[in-house]
Amino acid sequence: MAAQAAGMPRFVYRKQGVEFEPAQHKFVREVEAYATGVFRDDFGTSAELMTKVVQKVKELESAPSPLAFVKLAQQPAVHWLSDGAASQAVSGHDASLELHVVPVDSPGYSVRELEQLGASLMDRVRATQMIGSDVALTTTRSDGYVAVGIPAGRPRSWGTPQRGELVECRLYKTGQVSTRATLPRDGLGSILDPDDLSRQVADLLRFAGALNIVQADRIVVAAGVSTDALMSIDTFDPRRSRQSSQPMRFGRANRPLRTEPDEAVTLAALGTGSAEVAVYLAQALISQVRR
Repeated sequence: MAAQAAGMPRFVYRKQGVEFEPAQHKFVREVEAYATGVFRDDFGTSAELMTKVVQKVKELESAPSPLAFVKLAQQPAVHWLSDGAASQAVSGHDASLELHVVPVDSPGYSVRELEQLGASLMDRVRATQMIGSDVALTTTRSDGYVAVGIPAGRPRSWGTPQRGELVECRLYKTGQVSTRATLPRDGLGSILDPDDLSRQVADLLRFAGALNIVQADRIVVAAGVSTDALMSIDTFDPRRSRQSSQPMRFGRANRPLRTEPDEAVTLAALGTGSAEVAVYLAQALISQVRR
């Protein structure tokens, strides 16, 4: 799970002729069920394993990017969290980042399937290892989605810089997986840092992949930022708070920033290709503020 959350490819090699114990069988099924970034093979001896690993690493180094983009005939329907009650402040933070993964040509889930996935969503969130084991999670259900809420951490003192944190994960009946996170902030408000935004979006993409829910060959990804009057484009420094800031100009505040997806991308966007996709999404959001 740690490698998947970091967007790293995984090689799974099973030794021939070995009978696994029940716990080992469960682990193997879990690893081999990953939808992205997994290569599977078997081996007979240690020497054969070493040869296969070296060969696979060399292939990986010379392989083209696993990302492939295809233009969409029409934009998909995206459930934006900032459209409804979710637009309310999150744990005292007004500005937030949302990321959506929409499977292409997905039939969605039946009521039964959504119920089953919803029952496992909390465990899937914890299994990503991107949430502390001591963090208390909450589950919310509706007719159209199931959600897991993650409480945002509290600053050590007022004005202390805080990194952006994941605060919600949703699975919709349509098949869409959505995540929401706070933006980094300090005593002067939320910060839209172009570099940190790319990192945060990449983290959310890998988190969505680590849930191991989306199985479609191609997906659509979209990102948005709900703004507030104190948000500014600046550099976030986790070690010290800013002394001054330039909040967004009047008229832009409280208007959400959203990407408009016109391409589908391979599932590698939720793993090894997450950093590349994140840069594009972050740039698209930042450019809207600078217009």
